[in-house]
Amino acid sequence: MYRNNGKRIYFILFFLLLSCIAGATEIKNIGVPYVQNYSKALYQSGNQNWSITKDEHGIMYFGNADGLLSFDGKYWQMHTMPNGLIVRSVAADGRGKIYVGGFGEFGYWENTRGFLTYHSLIARVPKKYVPTEEIWKIYIDGNRVIFQSFGSIYIYADGKITVIKSPNPYLFLYQSGKRFFVEQIGYGLFELKSNHLKYVAGSNILGNSGVLSILPFQKDKFLIGTAKTGLFIYDGKQVRPWANQANDFLKTYQLNNGVAIRGKYFAYGTILNGVVIIDTAGNVVQHINKSSGLQNNTVLSLYIDNEENLWAGLDNGIDRIELNSPLYFYFDKTGNFGTVYSSIIYNKKIYLGTNQGLFYSDWIPNNGNHLFQIFEFKLIPGSQGQVWDLSIHDGKLLCGHNDGTYQVDNGAINKISSANGGWILKPLNNNLLIQGTYNGLVIYHKDASGNWVFDHKVDGFSEPSRYVEQDNKGEVWISHAYKGIYKVTLSTDLKKAVAEKYYDERSGLPGSYNINVFSLDNRIVFSSDSGFYVYDDITDRFYKYQQLNKKLGSFASSNKIIPADGKKYWFINHGRVALADLSSPGNLRIDSNSFTMLNGQMVQYYENISRINNRIYLISIDDGFVIFNDENANPHNKVNLPAVLIGKVENVTDKITSISENGGNTEDEVDIPFAKNNIRIAYSLPYYRQAKIKYQYYLKGYSTQWSDWTAQSQKEFTNLGQGTYNFSVRAKINDDNITSATVFTFTILPPWYSSKPAMVFYLLLVILAYYVFRHFYRLKLKRHQEHIHQKLQKEKEEFLKQEAIANEQQIVKIKNEQLQADLAGKSRELANSAMNIVYKNELLQKISDEISHLKDSTGKKLPDEQLRRIQKVINEGMTDERDWNLFETSFNEAHESFFIKLKSHHPDLVPNDLKLCAYLRMNMNSKEMASLLNISLRGVEIRRYRLRKKLNLEHDKNLVEFLMEL
Repeated sequence: MYRNNGKRIYFILFFLLLSCIAGATEIKNIGVPYVQNYSKALYQSGNQNWSITKDEHGIMYFGNADGLLSFDGKYWQMHTMPNGLIVRSVAADGRGKIYVGGFGEFGYWENTRGFLTYHSLIARVPKKYVPTEEIWKIYIDGNRVIFQSFGSIYIYADGKITVIKSPNPYLFLYQSGKRFFVEQIGYGLFELKSNHLKYVAGSNILGNSGVLSILPFQKDKFLIGTAKTGLFIYDGKQVRPWANQANDFLKTYQLNNGVAIRGKYFAYGTILNGVVIIDTAGNVVQHINKSSGLQNNTVLSLYIDNEENLWAGLDNGIDRIELNSPLYFYFDKTGNFGTVYSSIIYNKKIYLGTNQGLFYSDWIPNNGNHLFQIFEFKLIPGSQGQVWDLSIHDGKLLCGHNDGTYQVDNGAINKISSANGGWILKPLNNNLLIQGTYNGLVIYHKDASGNWVFDHKVDGFSEPSRYVEQDNKGEVWISHAYKGIYKVTLSTDLKKAVAEKYYDERSGLPGSYNINVFSLDNRIVFSSDSGFYVYDDITDRFYKYQQLNKKLGSFASSNKIIPADGKKYWFINHGRVALADLSSPGNLRIDSNSFTMLNGQMVQYYENISRINNRIYLISIDDGFVIFNDENANPHNKVNLPAVLIGKVENVTDKITSISENGGNTEDEVDIPFAKNNIRIAYSLPYYRQAKIKYQYYLKGYSTQWSDWTAQSQKEFTNLGQGTYNFSVRAKINDDNITSATVFTFTILPPWYSSKPAMVFYLLLVILAYYVFRHFYRLKLKRHQEHIHQKLQKEKEEFLKQEAIANEQQIVKIKNEQLQADLAGKSRELANSAMNIVYKNELLQKISDEISHLKDSTGKKLPDEQLRRIQKVINEGMTDERDWNLFETSFNEAHESFFIKLKSHHPDLVPNDLKLCAYLRMNMNSKEMASLLNISLRGVEIRRYRLRKKLNLEHDKNLVEFLMEL
């Protein structure tokens, strides 16, 4: 049963291998693949990179002159060896260990508590075999690791190191498939079997050539690369030279290393001239050197990863060659032909229209010596100057030039028009062409021999015509080179413009600058920075093409449309390129991700893409051209994506310090002190092909949902509370493929005041506080009781005091009532006294009046003397001051301090005035006052008047009221 299962597994693996080989990308022989440069200035380490490997997480490691250099697709890190050794060799075992070797040292790096730490294995080497030279090669073979120096082979297995010595020095050890070969200098090849070496028969033919590469070649064969004598094939029985196209190249430029590219290719790095790639027939299909993209021509190491990226460790820098890219480049590093404005393939020649003239080279080599296309561009005589347009019409190649228009054939040109500035040529009606030039429109027709010739210039229209399109009604739409759109109606003989109308923002367009006209799927559309517009001939206005704009997204503001194959169109948005497929109605598919590496490399506003065949396109770039193969571009295919890596975790509270270098690659718990609860987490996707990568994160325990997609590859979290958090992050490639989430768990420790010792301290403090509180509470209770007692005593005293006050107030009230009664009595007495005085005075006055009429018995009046004596007595009785004094005393008792207040305010008042005031205060009438004052009524009025003046009373003020208020 187990045997059947084993056979089944081998059967499945065999077919998987066949499918991988069948599906392997075909390496093109025109141009070079995309090369991404990682310079020393970028990775900030040593120049030289001696070896390369990739671990199970997708992280790249490089044996660098400064140590072990790592790269996760976004971030570079340098890990310094003991004593700052150069790392000459590096190999990942796929189980978390990175083995390295240097001078007199080898061991491994391993992730420990979030940091990559080094563990030396030298202590396990028997003392007499301790290396004193460089370790040049490391291989992982199952559970054993093989290290090789020029003097020894060290096999590390089961915690022990076995040493294989030889009387002759080794050159290099190589793994080819599951077999290991090493050259003993001067003696040939030996195969390492178990822990001993076996001579490879016939390998002495290699002599002292120096074996620098051994690769698996076809079935049970091996391809041996030497430094001086080229390539050999070992078929298990003999070693024989292999005659092929690459031999002379590899001998001349000195082969230094090699790798097998799955499928049918072999890449060799050289000392003097970069990388060369050959196929199984020995044909050179690619040559990549400094002139075509490498940073340096000396290749110290090569590595092919599982994504078909060919990594080159150089004498100065690191390069990644994207072998499965649909884009292949040709650059003019020497500047021979200037800036490319247009390019095209015609009659097995490639033509480049530049700012310096028209150049050409053979497209398919004629000599047949190399499959790799080598271009030798030559300037066509007479074509010097600015070339604007190259286009093929009815099998003829036409060139729009600053000086006119030419027909091109077999590397020669023939001028057919002198109209300056041939910007664009378009078919018009039957077998005619219309051209937009610097100053209007030109018509061409075919002569009897089938060549295009100048027909005439259109009269009545002389504006610069950058783009020209004819609609289904025969109207010609022209985009001015700098401003707006024109609609021109031509006469039936096409000789002149019979009608012309200019359109700008007044007609619904967003403006007049940079408005261009194109034909898209048999419809005229107008491009602008605000999106595409269409024309409505009923309203004679322009309206936004909303249906198209929504589907194009950011490419709705494209400034150029170029037809591709069928219903495919190129959209150029100010240097950004996308290929849109309109073949499915209502379902526009657009691919911009395959062309991100072209962004900014095309001549703005003069972008040019020409179709070679149904699948291959020629794209003009600033200093060369690009070949795009539509067969290799599969933007919507699902790909196997690596997991997102959690990299550095840093504390950013006050100064940046590292908490972990590999947060997501450790099984240890990551505990972060509360004082460092402001952290920054860096993450990356180890996906090394050109792509648009976005990230989305979610911190469980902090946020409630996933973040928006962003290109940022790090995130800061501030003021995190204590507790355990799960940080999840995932990536999206080219807005299509989404990775699974990577989770990083960490704990923010409680602050010192929330730690366990603090809790014990708090408990003791609480107990102590309880007893202290109880003591003080009892004291407080005692003081409270005393306070209550004192308060009750005070309240009792206050009650007695208030009762006494109430009694006193009652007594005062009684006294006041008594006084009021006394006062009332006094007032009555005063009134009675005054009235008595009045009655007395009136009586005396009557007596006085009667006496004057008295007669004696004789009837005569009494003598005057007698009358005077009686009158004197009467007068004395009327003016007796004792009555006034008694009245005054009684008045003062009834009206306390009246005279004092009156005199203090009016010191000029005389006694008679005071008397009058008193009588007025008692509200006596004039007659009574006249009697009391012994004056007439007139006299009373006069005194009242004088008194008012002395008191300074206003006219409307009542005298009696004034005195009553005093």
